Amino acid sequence: MGRIAYVNGRFVPHSEASVHIEDRGYQFADAVYEVWAVFGGKLADAEGHFVRLERSLGELSMPLPMSRAALTLVLKEALRRNRVREALIYLQVGRGVAPRDHAFPKEPVRQSVVITVSGVDRTASEARAAKGVGVVTTPETRWGRCDIKTVGLLPNALAKQKAREAGAAEAWFVDELGFVTEGASSNAWIVDGEGKLRTRDTNANILRGVTRRTLMQVIADEGLQLDERPFTADEARQAKEAFITGAGTLVLPVISVDGKPVGQGVPGPVAMKLRRLYIERAKATAI
Repeated sequence: MGRIAYVNGRFVPHSEASVHIEDRGYQFADAVYEVWAVFGGKLADAEGHFVRLERSLGELSMPLPMSRAALTLVLKEALRRNRVREALIYLQVGRGVAPRDHAFPKEPVRQSVVITVSGVDRTASEARAAKGVGVVTTPETRWGRCDIKTVGLLPNALAKQKAREAGAAEAWFVDELGFVTEGASSNAWIVDGEGKLRTRDTNANILRGVTRRTLMQVIADEGLQLDERPFTADEARQAKEAFITGAGTLVLPVISVDGKPVGQGVPGPVAMKLRRLYIERAKATAI
């Protein structure tokens, strides 16, 4: 059985899924998205993702296209139809189809809703974490509202391509003051020389990471020191450890920045412990 997608009220074969050429998500990136990690057929960090989805939509003057309960049922049906229990599930909600005009449609149109599911090989993911990944840095070129999880991701795509060409897994954006903001698809962290965990605060122009938020709860429970303070790429290279967080990566150790090793150049004990504890919490609280 092939993959199944949900598009505007219908489940269809993934290869046949399509949207209208005047869908505003396609024309103007007038859409937002969310991605849930799925463990054992259940949505991890569900509440956090729904809250962020509703906030992103609100910032674009869009409502939730259906009730949260109904949307949960559709997401779970998508998982069931794809017959996967370890996965990533992607949701995109746009303003809808209207004649091409930069301003919003004068009359309300039906919102666009797309859901796709991708299976995840957890064994391969753990092997990747045990090895660690590299990141590269790139100038911050994104717009001033990165707190909205919009589909307008061209700068992120260009940064990811730069990382791929360098043999790295992620790119970290660096602002005009020399500080790391976040990754192209993740939040950035280090364990500094004093043993404190550091990550950029969300008052800066970064995404309010859901995995980040849950991990902060884990950190508090463990009694670890956390400092929401920016760091430079040089500070990252001089740190004891570094890692990234996101629904796709979970907690993933970073062992090099721009080709230069972080710490001993291997995944550190703090990152690996936090990865384990995060996964345990995510599984225990998934719905």
